[in-house]
Amino acid sequence: MSGRPRISPGGRREIGVAAWVFARLAGRVTGTEPPALFTTLGKARGLFWAWLHFAGRLMPGGRLSRRESELVILRVATLARSDYELVHHRRLARRVGLGEADLGRVAEGPEAEGWSPRERLLLRAVDELHERRDVSDETWAGLSRHLDERRLIELLLLVGHYEMLATTLHTLRVVPDRPRRRGSRHSRTKRAVRSKSR
Repeated sequence: MSGRPRISPGGRREIGVAAWVFARLAGRVTGTEPPALFTTLGKARGLFWAWLHFAGRLMPGGRLSRRESELVILRVATLARSDYELVHHRRLARRVGLGEADLGRVAEGPEAEGWSPRERLLLRAVDELHERRDVSDETWAGLSRHLDERRLIELLLLVGHYEMLATTLHTLRVVPDRPRRRGSRHSRTKRAVRSKSR
């Protein structure tokens, strides 16, 4: 994959003030520059906001725990070879308590040691959906013992959504976000305030 984006991230004029502010705030939360995910898809304007509402209802607004949703997303990103999603969601996963051992096991898959029975089933479902676009009766029966119907539907939509997103980001050649620089204007302002208060 080429390192050069096919559609360059947009600035305030290209994506609109609201999306530009949202992307900057999102970057502060993740500790990165404004995420290219938002500044690129933001060029679609109305479609961007409709997608963002849907995505937000899945994560972080879904009924799966944040740990579980991040495990699912990271497994999708691993199988889809989405560098952007792997880098982005490893940051988010650490924020919700996943340790380095957990992150390492995601790459090994559902058969790795250390997963709870429920987590193993979630990851197995991701693998089956990625490979077959279906879930086996055995896996479905196992999931049904842990998840209600609302969460079962949510899981399928979550996997499908991040498969779609991985394909979009790969095709657009969106590169992972860089960490925020210590010399950013926000950091300089904070240092100036501290020095004046001394």
